[in-house]
Amino acid sequence: MRRSLLDNPGHRGCSEPACAKLVKNARIDYALPQANRSSRRRTGRRLPQANRSSKGGAGMSIMPREIGHVVLNVTDVERSTKFYRDVVGFQVSRFRPDRSAAFLTCGIVHHNLALFQAPEGARPAEKGAIGLNHFAFRVDDYPMLQAAHRRLLAAKATIDHIVDHGMTRSVYFLDPDGIEMELFCNTFATEKEGLEYTKSTFGGGVPMDISASEPPRPEIPQGDFTKVV
Repeated sequence: MRRSLLDNPGHRGCSEPACAKLVKNARIDYALPQANRSSRRRTGRRLPQANRSSKGGAGMSIMPREIGHVVLNVTDVERSTKFYRDVVGFQVSRFRPDRSAAFLTCGIVHHNLALFQAPEGARPAEKGAIGLNHFAFRVDDYPMLQAAHRRLLAAKATIDHIVDHGMTRSVYFLDPDGIEMELFCNTFATEKEGLEYTKSTFGGGVPMDISASEPPRPEIPQGDFTKVV
């Protein structure tokens, strides 16, 4: 049975004529289980339902905001720390004196990259193996990407390939353990445009001469590559 507040004899918040005027065009209804009728008569308020999802409960929609950090097992923590600090440009936020681990940051959060000492006899990274293909970090713009490439060459790092992905321009290289990393700059002025381009194209990469001037931005075509068959 559904009733309004005006039908509740226990409600004494205001006189009946005044309440009728307030809710003339909007009746506040509630329906309670049989066991809760005594509570309804005392309070005149809707009681919470046991199966109603609360904030943070099982019914809460969850969406990750961003990739927080990457963790790598390496054969020599000190060597890899110096590579990612001196060549790639990270800052060290923690280096354990026993050389068991290091944490590096892009300068804002606690860490974006962590390095852990691999156990004795651990197998080296193999290109094409199941698992991580590579990981990537963004630089501000194309001139900075060119500068990063020059520094990698000066450090005699292995450059794997350099491509224009349309939404990014990217330099892929190997760290001292052969783990592949990418430094990239965004092509479009806004992240929204880059997302629209990605959603509307098949994807891939065109070899690029990083020493040349920055290529023009591509047009965003009509298409939809978001459907999972």
